[in-house]
Amino acid sequence: MRLLRSAPKPEALTDDGRLFMRRAARGIILQGDNILLLYTARYDDYSLPGGGVDEGEDSIQGLIRELREETGATSVTNIQAYGQYDEYRPWHKPGFDWVLMRSLCYRCELVGELGEPQLEAHELQNGMHPVWMNIYEAIRHNEAIIAGSDKKGLSIDRETFLLRLIVSELLS
Repeated sequence: MRLLRSAPKPEALTDDGRLFMRRAARGIILQGDNILLLYTARYDDYSLPGGGVDEGEDSIQGLIRELREETGATSVTNIQAYGQYDEYRPWHKPGFDWVLMRSLCYRCELVGELGEPQLEAHELQNGMHPVWMNIYEAIRHNEAIIAGSDKKGLSIDRETFLLRLIVSELLS
């Protein structure tokens, strides 16, 4: 899969094995200028649906599962690799100080209507829900949050980069 972006390795990250790699699969589902996104009230931002790939699961299986859980998508078709986005973040779990978040992004289509999402407790607490959104409005909204909000989430920079790239490569 082509590398879309790789955030530089933080200087504080040493080579002592305290780095955990987490794979995630994210879906790009377009209908004209509209895109299926997740809105998260806690951070007031928009992001691509998707999330962590479970142990023993390949990225396509993870993508389909995450789309079903987060958006209610019951039939995902025409799945095509789009690109990989790598970023480093502090990790606050035992045994590791950092995580390399590797987001594998896929273009795909949905058949039929969205069903009822099956969000996890923390996603519900954060006010997450799926929404079809004009991609240009989503970018403007996220840019305003980046510029002026103290509650922005860790993923907004990645998500806004990806939305801009989708516009330039897939909608132009």
